[in-house]
Amino acid sequence: MGLIVQKFGGTSVRDRDCLFRVARIVADTRNAGNDVVVVVSAQGDTTDDLLVKAAEITTDPSHREMDMLLATGEQISIALLAMALQEIGVPSVSLTGWQAGFATDRTYMSARIKRLNTERLESELARNRVVVVAGFQGLNKSEDITTLGRGGSDTSAVALAAALHADRCQLFTDVEGVYTADPRKIPKATKLKEITFDEMLELASLGAQVLNNRSVELAKKYGVELEVISSLNPVPGTIVKEETKVEGMLIKGVAKDENVAVISILEVPDVPGMSFKVFSLLAQKKINVDIILQSSGRDGKKDLIFTVPKTEAENAKRILEDNKTRFNGGEVLINKNCAKVSIVGAGMQSHSGVASTMFEALFGQNINIHMISTSEIKISVIIDAVDADKAVAAIHDAFIQ
Repeated sequence: MGLIVQKFGGTSVRDRDCLFRVARIVADTRNAGNDVVVVVSAQGDTTDDLLVKAAEITTDPSHREMDMLLATGEQISIALLAMALQEIGVPSVSLTGWQAGFATDRTYMSARIKRLNTERLESELARNRVVVVAGFQGLNKSEDITTLGRGGSDTSAVALAAALHADRCQLFTDVEGVYTADPRKIPKATKLKEITFDEMLELASLGAQVLNNRSVELAKKYGVELEVISSLNPVPGTIVKEETKVEGMLIKGVAKDENVAVISILEVPDVPGMSFKVFSLLAQKKINVDIILQSSGRDGKKDLIFTVPKTEAENAKRILEDNKTRFNGGEVLINKNCAKVSIVGAGMQSHSGVASTMFEALFGQNINIHMISTSEIKISVIIDAVDADKAVAAIHDAFIQ
């Protein structure tokens, strides 16, 4: 007998039929002799619908009130799933994030989990109940509701699995596992049997949407073995763990991220500390910077070029222009018509020619590269957004048979 944490996303619980399908999956897991904790997201497009409702009221809503609003989506899901379980004879109870013991910091809309008190959960499990927990939410020190941001239900599930020392954390999605590329766009994409935490973290951070990067970070930190599995088709999924036995695959995946903008600051003084002055401004406003290029100095000047999330581009430009006197910079330019395409694989560390093969694939499609970033297990390029899908297909064909 083990303890299994199962997470179901919004599409998996979007309507009555889906809820009962999930209930039967949970019942089968319980009937196999396991205790089960279930984490669910808001149904279907509920979160988007709530965002629309807020926009009907104001263009600048309070982040506190947004968390109060958005947290209601998961509360609907947990109540309905608990009812569905009870309807098929499975004793169950639904708990909000704070009832389940999630204590967070004070950051609204992207809170971090500070503590997790599992006393209520363990009490309910001891009563032989399936516990259905609202993902994505918690309570801060002021007893205000907070939400964990994008992919927060994944993070909630992994945190519960770590705190309860679960035997496995299963993340159910509308695909059958982790693929070498998005199978909806690349028909030749291959499902992986297993992938390392580091590889999955890179893929998640680089735009692969199957898992949230914060949840993978948490799983790696606490050694929680993950299984990405389909809620629609009962076949083995993909195991995400510290080490894998699969050898011979040079790369594990090709990812695309279209939430990218390139910012250029022209002709800043070529003196020590200039990069610190620029990027500390952005850090203070919690704007993440990814790829950075710095031109060679000429006539005492240089250009700083870097990427930020497209959603933060205008804010970043405003901050830089408001503080031009701090770094004596010239014109600040934004390019939002770009995308980041990346390859990931631990096999890169022991093989030469990986970058050459990737760049040859892009050249073959007449795709121009604007920026390049590398690490031991990934290579990313910034290209024109219009070429992104073509680039993914070409790179995938070059590496994965």
